[in-house]
Amino acid sequence: MKDDEPLPLSESKPKRKSRNGTKHNKRVNLRWAVIMLGWSFVLSVLFTVISDTALKGVGYIAAFLILGAFILVGIIFDILGVAATSASEKPFHAMASRRVNGSKEALWLIRNAEKVSSFCNDVVGDISGIISGSVAAIIVARFDSDSIIYPLILTGMVAGLTVGGKALGKGFALSYNSRILYVAGKIINIFKKNT
Repeated sequence: MKDDEPLPLSESKPKRKSRNGTKHNKRVNLRWAVIMLGWSFVLSVLFTVISDTALKGVGYIAAFLILGAFILVGIIFDILGVAATSASEKPFHAMASRRVNGSKEALWLIRNAEKVSSFCNDVVGDISGIISGSVAAIIVARFDSDSIIYPLILTGMVAGLTVGGKALGKGFALSYNSRILYVAGKIINIFKKNT
């Protein structure tokens, strides 16, 4: 390239080959997008049913606890998604060779970090945010007041807790990614053994 030639805006990456020698195409990404669409639908329906059922006939304290639980689920899954993308495989190789429970699952989470992050951050995290907004709206509707103050305070509180919690969680996930994935791996291992 000559000195006076402009740099290209984007360089095309060489096409990777799969294990069987054929070139990767967009089917892989399309398949994953369809799977995520399905999970999004199922989880949003499930979370909505859970929140509607749990909120029937409960007082304000229980309603706020349910709201807090949905916010916490979003934060926890956001932490897991960040930990999966930032962790190294090294500590888990030694653990897997010693057959430590949860190490193989942690390795799987790291090797599939893109999908784990997409599922945890985009699917579960975003759905939790939407459902927590819906729960907040249901709580506001119970107030016997035409004042705009209650909805504003509750909306600000939900947004602040969600964004602030995820910001703290990202720092925590980057600092303790191996420990987080080890705990997640152990939970997945227990779940696999019991199902």
